[in-house]
Amino acid sequence: MSFNILDLNNAEEDVEEQHDPEVRSEPEKRPEKVEKKISETFYYKYEDLYSRPFVTEDSGIPINLLTLEHSFGYDCMRTVNLLMMDSQTLLYIAGNHVVLLDLKTKSQSYLRSSSGGGIGVITAHPTKQYFAVGEKGKKPNLIIYEYPSLRPYRILRGGTEEAYVSADFNHSGTLLASVGSNPDYMLTIWDWKQEKIVLRSKAFSQDVYKVTFSPDNEEQLTTSGTGHIKFWKMALTFTGLKLQGALGRFGKTAVTDVIGYVELPDGKVISGAEWGNLLLWEGGLIKVELCRAGHKPCHSGPVSQLILDEGELVTVGKDGFVRVWDIETVDAADTVDETGLLEMEPMNELLVGKNVSLSFMAKVHDRGQPIWYAQDANGALWKLDLTFSNITRDPECLYTFHSGKIEAVSVSPVTYLMATTALDRSVRIYDFISKSQLSEIKFKQGGTALTWAPRVVSLIAVGFEDGVVRIIEVYDPKGLAIVAGRTNTGKAEMNLKQAFKPHTTAVTALAYERNGDVLATGSKDKTVFFFAVEDKYEPIGFICVPGPVQALQWSPPSHVKSTLLVLCENGFVLQVPAPHPEEEGPMSTYQIKNLPTQYFHFYSIKSRIKQEKEKAKLEWIKQQQEMGKQVEEEPEEEPEEEEPLPPLYIPEEPSPILCGFYSTPGKFWLSLGGYDSGFLYHCVFSSDEYHDNFENRQDEPFEVIHMEDTDDNPIHQISFCTSKLLMFCGMQNGALRVYPLREKDLSANTLKEYWSFSVHDNDYGQIQGICSSYDDRFLITCGGDGNIFAFNILSPEDVHKELKAKIPSPRSGLEKEKAAEDIEDPNAYSIEKAKQKKEYEQIMKKAEDKKSKKREELSALRHEFLSLLQKNQELPKHMQLHREQYEMDHRIFEELDRQTAQRIQLMQKEMAWEQEKHLTGLQKLQNRFRDSLEFDAVIVHAIQSNHKISTYRLLAISEKCYQDKQRSTWKKTVLKQEWKETEQRKILSKTEHMQRTTGDHLKVVEGESEAEKLKKSEVRTVTTRLIANQREQIKRIVEKSDKVRAKIMKRKEEWEELYKNKPTDDYENPKDAQDIEEAQENMGDYKLKTAADYRVPEHKRMNAEKKMMQLASLEVLIHEKKANMNKQIMSLRDLKVSIIDEIKCLVQELKSIQAALDLSEQLPLPPIPQLHPDEVPEKKFQFDSDILLKFKHEQEAKAKLQEQLEGSPSFGVFRERFLHGPSLRETEPVTRAASVRSMKIVSSVVTEQPKVFEIEKAEPTETELEILKREKIRNIYLQETLIKRINALVINFDAELRFLRHMKLKLDVQMKCADLCHITWFEELLLLKNFEKHEDLLQGRVNTLLSEQKAMQQKLNSYLAQMKDRKYEIAKLQDCEESLYATFQASLGENNKFARFLTKVLKKKIKRTKKKEVKREADKEDESEEESDEESSLESDEEDSGSEDEVFDDSVCPKNCDEALFQNTVQLREKRLDIEDALTEQKKVADNLRKEYDALAKKVLCVLFSATSLDTAEGELEAFQREKQQRLNELHVVVPLKLHQVEYLVNGGIPSDFSQALVFTNQSLEYLQKRIVDLQNENIMQREIFKKARQQHKQLVQDKKEMETKIQRLEEKCNQLMMTKFGRLVDLEALQAHSVNTRLEELKVQMMEKEYVHSQELKEWEEKILDLQQQLMMLTKENTSKLQQLNQFCLEKQQLETKLDSLKNDLGAEFQGPRSTDTMEKDRLQSVFNCMAYETALLEEEITLLSRKDVRLREELALLSRKNGYLFLQPSPSQDSETPTETFPISTPERISSGQSAP
Repeated sequence: MSFNILDLNNAEEDVEEQHDPEVRSEPEKRPEKVEKKISETFYYKYEDLYSRPFVTEDSGIPINLLTLEHSFGYDCMRTVNLLMMDSQTLLYIAGNHVVLLDLKTKSQSYLRSSSGGGIGVITAHPTKQYFAVGEKGKKPNLIIYEYPSLRPYRILRGGTEEAYVSADFNHSGTLLASVGSNPDYMLTIWDWKQEKIVLRSKAFSQDVYKVTFSPDNEEQLTTSGTGHIKFWKMALTFTGLKLQGALGRFGKTAVTDVIGYVELPDGKVISGAEWGNLLLWEGGLIKVELCRAGHKPCHSGPVSQLILDEGELVTVGKDGFVRVWDIETVDAADTVDETGLLEMEPMNELLVGKNVSLSFMAKVHDRGQPIWYAQDANGALWKLDLTFSNITRDPECLYTFHSGKIEAVSVSPVTYLMATTALDRSVRIYDFISKSQLSEIKFKQGGTALTWAPRVVSLIAVGFEDGVVRIIEVYDPKGLAIVAGRTNTGKAEMNLKQAFKPHTTAVTALAYERNGDVLATGSKDKTVFFFAVEDKYEPIGFICVPGPVQALQWSPPSHVKSTLLVLCENGFVLQVPAPHPEEEGPMSTYQIKNLPTQYFHFYSIKSRIKQEKEKAKLEWIKQQQEMGKQVEEEPEEEPEEEEPLPPLYIPEEPSPILCGFYSTPGKFWLSLGGYDSGFLYHCVFSSDEYHDNFENRQDEPFEVIHMEDTDDNPIHQISFCTSKLLMFCGMQNGALRVYPLREKDLSANTLKEYWSFSVHDNDYGQIQGICSSYDDRFLITCGGDGNIFAFNILSPEDVHKELKAKIPSPRSGLEKEKAAEDIEDPNAYSIEKAKQKKEYEQIMKKAEDKKSKKREELSALRHEFLSLLQKNQELPKHMQLHREQYEMDHRIFEELDRQTAQRIQLMQKEMAWEQEKHLTGLQKLQNRFRDSLEFDAVIVHAIQSNHKISTYRLLAISEKCYQDKQRSTWKKTVLKQEWKETEQRKILSKTEHMQRTTGDHLKVVEGESEAEKLKKSEVRTVTTRLIANQREQIKRIVEKSDKVRAKIMKRKEEWEELYKNKPTDDYENPKDAQDIEEAQENMGDYKLKTAADYRVPEHKRMNAEKKMMQLASLEVLIHEKKANMNKQIMSLRDLKVSIIDEIKCLVQELKSIQAALDLSEQLPLPPIPQLHPDEVPEKKFQFDSDILLKFKHEQEAKAKLQEQLEGSPSFGVFRERFLHGPSLRETEPVTRAASVRSMKIVSSVVTEQPKVFEIEKAEPTETELEILKREKIRNIYLQETLIKRINALVINFDAELRFLRHMKLKLDVQMKCADLCHITWFEELLLLKNFEKHEDLLQGRVNTLLSEQKAMQQKLNSYLAQMKDRKYEIAKLQDCEESLYATFQASLGENNKFARFLTKVLKKKIKRTKKKEVKREADKEDESEEESDEESSLESDEEDSGSEDEVFDDSVCPKNCDEALFQNTVQLREKRLDIEDALTEQKKVADNLRKEYDALAKKVLCVLFSATSLDTAEGELEAFQREKQQRLNELHVVVPLKLHQVEYLVNGGIPSDFSQALVFTNQSLEYLQKRIVDLQNENIMQREIFKKARQQHKQLVQDKKEMETKIQRLEEKCNQLMMTKFGRLVDLEALQAHSVNTRLEELKVQMMEKEYVHSQELKEWEEKILDLQQQLMMLTKENTSKLQQLNQFCLEKQQLETKLDSLKNDLGAEFQGPRSTDTMEKDRLQSVFNCMAYETALLEEEITLLSRKDVRLREELALLSRKNGYLFLQPSPSQDSETPTETFPISTPERISSGQSAP
């Protein structure tokens, strides 16, 4: 069991509520008591339950002050407000009442709510014995009434907090489910007969619309609402019975509000969606979304209800349709594609009517026949017959009502009639005495205000939302004279008398002046309009007010002056006197500007009133405490110190004024909403009237009356009875209050006592209008819930029976009057705008008249000026005035030019936006209509005949058509480009490589040249030449052997290829097999496409993609043909243009020739052909200023003509630029055109007269006459030649045109056939698209099966390949084993006495285990890992050796046996064991592969022989292709034929039915006839070929036998020769391929090279040794000389020391004491001594070094370095010396003391 699946945002809340003891699924456990059950015969008393009016205590107001008389309205906006108890009784909710309507008597009875808070839902018991009424209010009740007694049977309490929205009984009627509204949305299951809650849980966190039990499983429920649907189960858990809910998941479907749904017997649920489709739910998910064909929705709008009726699904839609669906199809529906949509069509459907929006239907049986009653949200109740048979009755409208909120109501001032209007665009008349609706009239817009005319009884003024006010006349049609065609059947009729539009937005208030002479209308456009009431309403004028008008009220008759009180929504109140009709304002506008107006701007004082009340309370408490009295009102809350009162609060936005009325002149009462509600404010207009700054006024009321319980429930309407003794108040919560007025004036004491009664709906039923009848006997209320109630005011019902409403009689001559003209256009001009437009037209007319006068004056002056010019021209030239002399002052013309230029510039600036706009529009038009044209229609005319030819008007073909065609060419071009790029890259790389190689080559050449220079002196030795020759010889031998081997391999490959191509005995040529298969498919009885067993070939199967490609190719072909023809026609047009130019030149030349001829000799000039306008259509778009001006004049003429035809000066669009004068744009073109015309006239008048020169000529001579004669003959000849040339050009052109016309006619025929083919192919495409989805599905199934088979076959092939590889590996290992044994035998040699022993060693079977490496944990100190010893167990098995039981040790080589041979045998044994292990492993793998292969083969067989195999799928696809072909065959193909082409004759005549005829082309028929002869000849030829082939086969068989005999004989001969030559059979190929041992020869050569290199190195080292010996001898000599020198120095030192000692001893006294000379001498000697000691040390070191026997002496014998004051001698270490290198310290002279002696 799962927990409730709730909204994610409130999941935690919901879980807590499930565990909350207040929302537990079980009722709280109480101490066990004996529960008393309610008796089934127990009933409550209705008198104790229903809510009664509230009356103030001790007020004396009778409780039956008002009694409900009748309900005229119907709340059709509720989702469900219709309940049928039987065929006669209909229940619906009306505010705080349940109305029981008797459909036969049309009488009403009422059930009053018990709480007075309204009624939320009604539902009926399955047995119709009971019905439940769920109420509204705090802790509302759910009351069960018995029917038809209407006694309260059970009261269910505590089910919700505020209101019930839906309830439903289960199928057996034992349980009741209810759902509450905000804030708890509690779902409760009731044991309603015992008034107990069985289960409860929060339904959802948003609005819930509906709850129902499943009709087949009473433990299941469903709820739906805003954006959700939820499925509930009553589950028995370990803690008891609980409700568990699962929220429906929409998944990919958009979230929708679910209004209607129905449960199916199998647990599925069908719900409606906002977009009109049906959703099928299963398991909390959407299984499929149902729609109609073509993805049309099931309904054009939300689906409001779904009903399961007698095995059919009935859906009710807001579009007015009732549709019936097949429930089995719906239940079994499933998705077919990714969209999740399934298309299906309803079995039946019924359109109830136009403008019908069905919300709910209920079914009853009347005399055994099912009848449906339907609720129309547009205000009607319908009676429907859904039997869908031949006798099915049309839908019957039983009642009509207002739809939605009723905007206004008004009662007739003289009779018991009332009129209402609403936004449903209707006006209705009711008789509240006879309790019936008399008449209804509908308009184009909704009504917003209504009032009855005071003096004229039959007139009603109605205001509408588009600002129109209509005067409607009510009359009794019986009083009309009977006119032909009219039938007076109704009780009353309404007629539109007059319609006018004073406002631009909705009319909110209408009020007649107390005498009825003036009508005032107010609107949201902040204006009040006044009309004079006469036979026709005439406008007086209007005033502007500071805010939207809320209400209008004229002063009562008790006031002296007649004034109008204007209440505005934003807190302003105005008072204006009634304007007089004779005081007409200015002509340009209806606005009344000087009307005296008083203003009042309400300023909030509610906060101050509260503060004063709080202060008064505190003062009273202090007074009581001072007097020593105890105050009971919460003394503990009184602060010890007075706290400051909060500051005054003034709302930022002023509170809206709801209603108001006059009290005394200049004073009035107001009721406000918002913050300032709860009081009636008495206000007065201030005496200081000012208008300039009225918006900043802050006016406060001078008196305030607190109204009880109205702080949150303000008063919306206030009305008084005729006697002014009762004040009726309509509240926001739909309640009606009555205040008795004893003094006919309001005061605080008067308004303390009242009578209150909840009438309309408490949530949305605020009272919109209250009216009492003219005699104060009845009260009418209308509300926002669409209900209209009539109440009786303290008058006995018996008196009402005598009353009767009087319908006004019609006016005389009404039937002869024409229907008044209505204003249906919501954008029509208002009265003010129409007047302004009229004034503007008058101004424009005056301006035009003035312009025309000026134009006439200018025209007269222009004609006078032209006549003067003409006279001037007629004068002699010396008397004529020049043009400049006409200019009196040139500065005037300059100024005119400058002004003209300025005007032009200004006009260009003004018209810049318009110019850009029109240019943009022109560009768009060209892009849309012209740029898409590839060729326009061009008609080329013949010159002499009437023949003509036109081009095809050809649109540019789309890119899609060329896409497939250009794809291959595009690829080719891309490949070409890539190829070129690669070639260029290659060329560049080659050039770079060449540059690099040339550079390197140059470097190498330079290096080689240097090396060659060095090596020229060297002479190649004999050894190097020998090595080179040896290498060349080996190379030649290897190449020869390679060539032989390659030749042998090539011959082998050729033989293998030959044997491979050798056909088997049962071989068949693939081409022959293909030809045979094709013949079997194509030969025989051809089936027609219309045959039932026709099989569509694979290559001829058509789909939508192929058909689209066909269509595209056809379009491209048509386009190309037409384009080619158009090009030829255009070239013909160009030829005509060139011919015309040539003819013009020839005519001009002809004229010059004829000038020299006499008139009698001149032939008539041939006419010059002209181009027709349709030959150059592109010139239509070439224009200049003259053409534009002409076009403008034509348009102006057309506009004037149109205005004359219309006969109305106001025809056209009115622009509000009426204050501007005539623009320059209108005057300039006319004057400019006139000046141009005048200039042309002047230029034509002023012509130059040629001078006549009379020259006297002498008579010509004979020679001159001869020349003139010849010239004449020549000119005549040229004349004739030119005329012939012109005629030839014309004739040739006409011939070309006729020839091209003939070609075009043929092309027209082809194009027409192509168009017919295009139509046929397009129809086929539509069919193929319909079939495409199913075909793709079947093809996908076939492809899946094919892919499965292919995959399995691939697996089989892979297994076979792997098995083949394993076999190859096994064979390879076996070959290795054989070669191993062969190697062993070769190593033994012949007659080896240890052969048997070694063979046993080799073949010994040893069982080996794999080496295992056991890793042990190392010590923490030692980081290295130790490997465990390898374990191997060897078990020796001896071979079966008969009776020998000899045991031998294979680990020890026997005596006298070659140790190497034994070790080789052991190694070969190891190799043998490795090979055997690998062989075992390969066999194991091969066995596994064989098993897998066998298993897969079985699976393949199962797939092939399965019932749902590929054959079945292909059969379905073939059947589908056949069906598709049949559907394609049903399409008609048009084939135009002539009579001589019809050869299908019946009895010698053409039959009327051609269904059995076939259509062939002549080529096809000739081909078939020719094919018969060809096939006969082919059969004869094939027989001859077959005979020759048999003979050839016999010859080849005989030749084969002879060749086999010859081959056998040659093989025997070859064997004999080999035995003779070699003594045995040898492999000739191996012998032929045998050559020297290449590797051995190469090694020999390498050895020779190494010996040569080493000998060279030895020579070099010997030379080095000699050099070093010479150096050693030289050093030894040098060392000897230095030793001798050292010895001499030592002797000298000894002598000096002896001398020094003697000198010390012989010193005298005189020489004692310090002397400088002695000291200096001493220092000198000391330095000499130090130097000698140093040299001595060096010599000793050299002697030591020279005394050693070193092999090698270094170039440097000693290195001296100074460290820390010492000199170190570093001899070079010798290679052979065993002593390490040492450093010898030598004391420097500075560190030797004076008394130290040398060693």
